[in-house]
Amino acid sequence: MNKLINWMNEKFAPKLNKFTENVWISSISEAIMIILPMILVGSLLTLFSILNDFISWLPNLSPITTFSFGLFGLFISFLTPYYIMDKKGYDKNKIIAGATGLSLFLMLLSPTISDDGNISFILERLGPTGMMNALIVGMFVGLVMSIFKRFSFFKKGSELPEFIIEWIDSLVPITFILLVGWVFIYQLQIDMFDVIVGMLQPLTLISQSFAGFVIINFILVFLYSFGMSPWVLMPILMPIWLQAINENASLVEQGLDPANINTFETFFSGWLGVGGLGATLPLVILLLFAKSSRLKSIGKTTLVPSLFNINEPIVYGAVAFNPILMIPFWLNALVSPIIVYIVLNSGLVPIPSMLFQLWYTPLGISTYIISGITGLILLAIVLAIMFLIWFPFFKVYDKQEWNKEQGK
Repeated sequence: MNKLINWMNEKFAPKLNKFTENVWISSISEAIMIILPMILVGSLLTLFSILNDFISWLPNLSPITTFSFGLFGLFISFLTPYYIMDKKGYDKNKIIAGATGLSLFLMLLSPTISDDGNISFILERLGPTGMMNALIVGMFVGLVMSIFKRFSFFKKGSELPEFIIEWIDSLVPITFILLVGWVFIYQLQIDMFDVIVGMLQPLTLISQSFAGFVIINFILVFLYSFGMSPWVLMPILMPIWLQAINENASLVEQGLDPANINTFETFFSGWLGVGGLGATLPLVILLLFAKSSRLKSIGKTTLVPSLFNINEPIVYGAVAFNPILMIPFWLNALVSPIIVYIVLNSGLVPIPSMLFQLWYTPLGISTYIISGITGLILLAIVLAIMFLIWFPFFKVYDKQEWNKEQGK
């Protein structure tokens, strides 16, 4: 293990750092980090809202979540081009770039505008489910604004005030960017959100196969590692999962064995969603023992939400757009489902046949409810493997952050 960690510190990490320090990647990473408090607020209130299921007289605080974490995509569409311009040295253009990103993002949401002037959006598209749209918008706006920054209508030494020159020079890229959005939405009538979701529709055809089970889990985690909420695929996956668990329940009623492994229960209540999608609870526990004070504080802050399978704080606070932690995130998304599918398919552990969609129930409790003692044994094995996968990458990242804090 020490040899592996040394190799990662000396060879692997420096190469990844070059990638991480790229203007485009670092801009997205900083955009996510700057709105981490909004994510934490939304996650903590989600925990509070769980109590509403059991204590009816508690106030409904979900609107606070809606207008914090629920506007995640909106914030990213502004902050991504803002930081791209900032890192490229175009400090005077970063605000207008952010505002342009915001405008294009809202346009691409295909809002409905009535004759009396009312405008309506699909609310969920403003949040993490619209993350991919927000990233595309942010990168596109940053690219166009950077290109046009090389040109000017005015020669050096112009007598016009500099802010007037900057203002006029911004007119062309802003017009071009919004014109592109206008063509997509109002001429071609292309809904970018539906395009992204539609690209993943073929997954339904192989959903219950070994390949489908592994690929679906990996795609969810892979998108999540780039900041795109996995819940964006729920319109596709939830019908698959509900049909599968209902068929399992029906088979059991007939005295037969359940057959469908790919269910919501397997993903979020059984063995894969340890602390949330991507198995991040082991990472949170490791962070509690970090040398880096920053990582240790992230571990303490995200522990309670993670116990209830709410892992947006740890994903957006440490994993997303961080290559060192994205790799074990992906590895767990491949290794764990392979093990779980083989064991369930072999009959060593019963396939879930009970509708149990209380995803916030701590893992272990939910695993026992849907699969009994043998399910807990499988969970223990999977957990041990998850820790082993996270550990060397955690050590490398912790050393890097600790060195930064020491000024090395």
